[in-house]
Amino acid sequence: MHWGDYGWGMGFGWVFMIFLWVLVIFGIFYVIRIVMTRAKKENAGESALDILRKRYAKGEITKEEFEKIRDDLLKG
Repeated sequence: MHWGDYGWGMGFGWVFMIFLWVLVIFGIFYVIRIVMTRAKKENAGESALDILRKRYAKGEITKEEFEKIRDDLLKG
């Protein structure tokens, strides 16, 4: 029987496995990075306090409601 090239394939199998795991780990980090970037962009809009000020300026809420909600927002 001839076993000639069989040893090379098994000898470098661990290199392929390490390469595969490195790709998987980088892929996971890449996906997490994309998700975090999108979350930051969505949160970069108006704050709750800005929206509250606009509602007060438009006359949608009274001064008492504005102050109560503002105090609640600043507490939490």
